[in-house]
Amino acid sequence: MDLVDLWRPTGRAELDLVAASQWRAWPPRLPDQPIFYPVANRWYATKIAREWNVPTEGVGFVTRFSVRRDFLARYPVQQAGGREVLEHWVPAEDLDEFNANIVGAIVREAEYRGPVADEEFDQAAAHGCPLPAGWRRYLQGESWFRSGWLGDTFLTLYTPSETLEANAAWGEPTAAHPGIAIIGDDGSRERLAFDLRHDPAPVSLVDVTSTNWSAALPLASDAAAFTARVESGDITW
Repeated sequence: MDLVDLWRPTGRAELDLVAASQWRAWPPRLPDQPIFYPVANRWYATKIAREWNVPTEGVGFVTRFSVRRDFLARYPVQQAGGREVLEHWVPAEDLDEFNANIVGAIVREAEYRGPVADEEFDQAAAHGCPLPAGWRRYLQGESWFRSGWLGDTFLTLYTPSETLEANAAWGEPTAAHPGIAIIGDDGSRERLAFDLRHDPAPVSLVDVTSTNWSAALPLASDAAAFTARVESGDITW
């Protein structure tokens, strides 16, 4: 079966309706939405999610799904701007048939969030976890990567309040890693963490079964280097 991968940026309300369909279909368009716009690459979907959905709703998602190539040929790709700004224009009345030609599940590839409030960083500092200025700049930017796939790695990044919760929940291993500030995970037993004993604080991957920092895998020299890797998608280890 010949398939084409498509992407779509979306907000929370639409994604909830997709989830209600068991991740198999896009919801009907509203009366003032005569066209359904899937896009041809992840870069463009990410751009819209971050520049449109996040400012509007505080959160934006990038989704991916596959459609039968012979069916999609009815809707030739449209260049709506620069060379990578590519869309398919599907009339609202064709959406049911379009959904019937989706093969497999609609996948949530990434989530982006809006700026984190100052109060969260102040609370973390008050509880002995003063997060680096570079991390603060990233989480208070116009949008930041919250979770999703970066290559073959699934990554989730934490807000300052989630860092406090993660440190508290980790229990005994936290005491074995003085200066730790857990800022994310890879969906398994590893945790992303700053070592606040140092300035600048490096970022490492820490196994929950490790007994001290010596077994940690270094990822970046500081917050800026780490977030640059996240933004580039270069986060394999």
